[in-house]
Amino acid sequence: MNQLLSFSAILVLLCFCIGECKYMVYDTSQTVRADKINVHLVPHSHDDVGWLKTVDQYYTGANNSIRGACVQNVLDSVISALLDDRNRKFIYVEIAFFQRWWNQQSEVLKTKVKELVSTGQLEFINGGMCMHDEATPHYIDLIDQTSLGHMFIDREFGQKPRVGWQIDPFGHSAVQAYLLGAEVGFDSLFFARMDYQDREKRKNEKTLEFVWQGSKSLGSSSQLFTGIFPRHYDPPDGFTFEINDVSEPIQDDVLLFDYNVQERVNDFVAAAIAQANVTRTNHIMWAMGTDFRYQYALSWFRQMDKFIHYVNLDGRVNALYSTPSIYTDAKYAADETWPLKTDDFFPYADKANTYWTGYFTSRPTFKGYVRTMSGYYVAARQLEFYKGRNGSGPNTDALADALAIAQHHDAVSGTQRQHVAADYALRIAKGYAEAEEVVASSLTFLTSLRSSEYIEKSVGTFQQCPLLNISYCPPSEAVLGDGKSLVIVVYNPLGWEREEVVRIPVSSHELIVLDSGGKEIKSQLLPIFNASLNTRNYHVKAYLGKSPSNTPLYWLGFTASVPPLGFNTYIISSAKHTDTRSTMSTVWTSDSTSDKTVVVGGGNLKLHYATDEGKLTHYINNRSLVEESMEHSYSYYSGHNSTNQASGAYIFRPNGAFPIKTEGQKAFAILKGPIMDEVHQELNPWIYQITRVYKEKEHAEVEFTIGPIPIDDGIGKEITTQITTNFKTNKTFYTDSNGRDFIKRVLDFRTDWDLQVNEPVAGNYYPINLGAYVEDGTMELSVLVDRAVGGSSLVDGQIELMLHRRLLFDDAKGVGEVLNETICVQGDCKGLVVQGKFYIRIDPMGDGAKWRRTFGQEIYSPLLLAFAEQEGDDWKNSHASSFSMIDASYSLPNNTAIITLQELESGKVLLRLAHLYEVGEDKDYSAMASVELKKLFPNRKISKVTEMNLSGNQERGEMEKRRLNWKVKDSSEGKIVRGGGVDPEKLVVELGPMEIRTFFIDFDYLTPKKGRAVILIIMFTVAEDGEGVADKNNHPYTAMGAVGRLAVAAAAAVEGMEIRRFL
Repeated sequence: MNQLLSFSAILVLLCFCIGECKYMVYDTSQTVRADKINVHLVPHSHDDVGWLKTVDQYYTGANNSIRGACVQNVLDSVISALLDDRNRKFIYVEIAFFQRWWNQQSEVLKTKVKELVSTGQLEFINGGMCMHDEATPHYIDLIDQTSLGHMFIDREFGQKPRVGWQIDPFGHSAVQAYLLGAEVGFDSLFFARMDYQDREKRKNEKTLEFVWQGSKSLGSSSQLFTGIFPRHYDPPDGFTFEINDVSEPIQDDVLLFDYNVQERVNDFVAAAIAQANVTRTNHIMWAMGTDFRYQYALSWFRQMDKFIHYVNLDGRVNALYSTPSIYTDAKYAADETWPLKTDDFFPYADKANTYWTGYFTSRPTFKGYVRTMSGYYVAARQLEFYKGRNGSGPNTDALADALAIAQHHDAVSGTQRQHVAADYALRIAKGYAEAEEVVASSLTFLTSLRSSEYIEKSVGTFQQCPLLNISYCPPSEAVLGDGKSLVIVVYNPLGWEREEVVRIPVSSHELIVLDSGGKEIKSQLLPIFNASLNTRNYHVKAYLGKSPSNTPLYWLGFTASVPPLGFNTYIISSAKHTDTRSTMSTVWTSDSTSDKTVVVGGGNLKLHYATDEGKLTHYINNRSLVEESMEHSYSYYSGHNSTNQASGAYIFRPNGAFPIKTEGQKAFAILKGPIMDEVHQELNPWIYQITRVYKEKEHAEVEFTIGPIPIDDGIGKEITTQITTNFKTNKTFYTDSNGRDFIKRVLDFRTDWDLQVNEPVAGNYYPINLGAYVEDGTMELSVLVDRAVGGSSLVDGQIELMLHRRLLFDDAKGVGEVLNETICVQGDCKGLVVQGKFYIRIDPMGDGAKWRRTFGQEIYSPLLLAFAEQEGDDWKNSHASSFSMIDASYSLPNNTAIITLQELESGKVLLRLAHLYEVGEDKDYSAMASVELKKLFPNRKISKVTEMNLSGNQERGEMEKRRLNWKVKDSSEGKIVRGGGVDPEKLVVELGPMEIRTFFIDFDYLTPKKGRAVILIIMFTVAEDGEGVADKNNHPYTAMGAVGRLAVAAAAAVEGMEIRRFL
């Protein structure tokens, strides 16, 4: 301090003597000092990839009447400021913005920016396309969006992000810590938002920084150093320097009346000491920035230059330009022993009565759309790989980009403004349209037995039905003329064989269904009721701008059996007079019998309903001997409208709970048939429900249609459903973390502090992506979902899900818009209608995980349907009816899934395999799994397998060498089970419980020189009946496997066509 006073006195004397002050050179070269408090100044701008404005508007600075934000200006300004002083630093996070900016720059500037990156002045932190939400995305989406950003950074700069920077999401998941942290090679993770009660306790105990172990299965190998800012992700009060900010700048020109160097240095030192008092070691971090800052970067850097210079002259603390990586290394070098954190940081409240648990459900149709397209993207990438990636034509990249930014913490969360939600949806729709072409062309390629020229001309053969969920599918609804049939190719993106019921709308009752061998199979017709038709007609007109041309009369259902990573073909034909035909469902109504109870279900599962009220009363499984009373009900919470804190897009604050009872004496109908039974119930004009029990399945499927939620009474409503049993669950329940691990929850309890309960409902809500379950020592009740929702178990033996929200007040958390979604047709706007599904099952204790894991994967990756028309037997004679990518004798282990199979631009193939079970979750499947790559790719020669980190930007071995091993208090664990290395000869991949392994695979392809015709001869034999096909080594093929490859390969490779596309 004396040094600073002496310097100031000399400066004053010189200025007054010569009458002016010369250009000042500030010393910003300071590094870490071991003997002082080190204040790491980390310049950053938090740039939302959509929120109040669309992605494009934020980037270009358009629509500034909403907010004056222009990311393009931020990056232009920051780069210029960094080039002015080599000591300055900046971190950047949102690669969706940076990639766009980068592509617009000159080669000269790109060279300079690469130098900034290589010297560490500009550092990429987090590195995904966006800063994703942590409550509502599926873990596969989190991996995909992170990988896109990481691969861009590696490709352009050769850099690997080291630090997670999740400063703004509204709660933090265990999956984020271990999967999107430790498994991508991060050394640390930093965030800002946490429960206000937890924050105060951690500040008092100096535990804002700790080691987070997010996975019990992966143990210490999943540990990650984690830091929470003491307040928010902005600087301490008085240190924000955007051009319009109110913080006092350092005025160091002594000719100015407001010269204040010492005053501002004192402020800086006081703020630094205050933060040091709640932080371990002599290192603290200041996040120098906040939302959309540095649009005029010099206004920030000028002040930070001065503070670093004068604070270090003062000498009481040490200030330096820094990054989270430098800060992490300093913390590690301190050799501190850190407290250990397990589980997660949900739910989040920033003050009493303000729980950020409403967004778990907000915008449920958008959440459903994202989840549906996510599963479709997995399948589309597989099919793109089979055929070969098209660099110039349609590919899956647009869908990848759209889904990536949809994971943003103000996108899939449902907390964006309405026009931004529409923009996200439009991007996904455009991406889907291109991916749909990829799927169609790939299936055309895989099914065709004709020449490659025919394949290229017949891309439009297949149609798909993205609106099938609302009973709209033009190819299946068309009336079949003389000699014509409907062809359905059913593709299975999972690694095990599946038998599932396919349901399509049809216009005739005289139909038969033939399997891929031409054999008639059992099928069932169910009448389409007016409630479904009304939903269909209104929404088709809203989405397509025109009314449907046909009105289907029935749902046609049949059981499809589909091989792993392959397809089977089914033919729908008009029944002739001599044929059997689809079975018409019998219809039973509540007023047609005097029985007090009706039983639904033709297989092991039986649901009992009381006929007088139409209520579910019992759940019985004859195989497992489960018999339990069960009720299913709906209710709503009225949204609090207090100006102190209202319920809104983010916040769930109920003002009373009200049961929804059936209005009047509404009849309910039961449809029964050989494949499924259905119970149709209209609770009121805005809630309609269908409960399905499939004969060969042991769970109940509930399809709900909710909306428009009435608001004529001036009250916003949050609609919930309850599944209630008599289980004694001791206030305990389990919810998933991003569809991956399940975490134990206890009502009104937190593991890290003594909870002061002030919101007994909202404070016990948790995000659900896969499902929730409760157990009572003898049985388990599980409920799985088809999209992200909020849920809880507020009563023993009960699971509650929030399915829809419509509110009338803004919750004052920044979006500035009421969550009151509507859908409009020609200016006629109604409240949003959401249609979705959830699934219910009861198992003996210990058996529920098998269903949750297997069926949960099938919910995420449904069967993909593609439709074509057949004239006579033309299709059967010219197309393969069945296909599987993998060896005919092989399927993946039941505890393993392929979550990524994708050909990259480099030609390498990206393969991710996931173990689906946790340690101790299941007596059979919580064990080491093995996947045989040779059988996974039986018709391709693998030349090299390289194991990568989760995001594919570095070899895993190199990542492990660089991993920081932190000292942790109270760390004790059993043996960690992880798979070993991959033998290059055996090519077998092992996976331990909850392990995900990522590989780049190189195949040996035969690529002819341009202009050279190549004919590939495949030796095969055909059995007399024409069905059995084998190669010369007696390996079985489908017809496509041999004949298709022969026909295509023989005609290929003229004028440089690559044979690898067809093998």
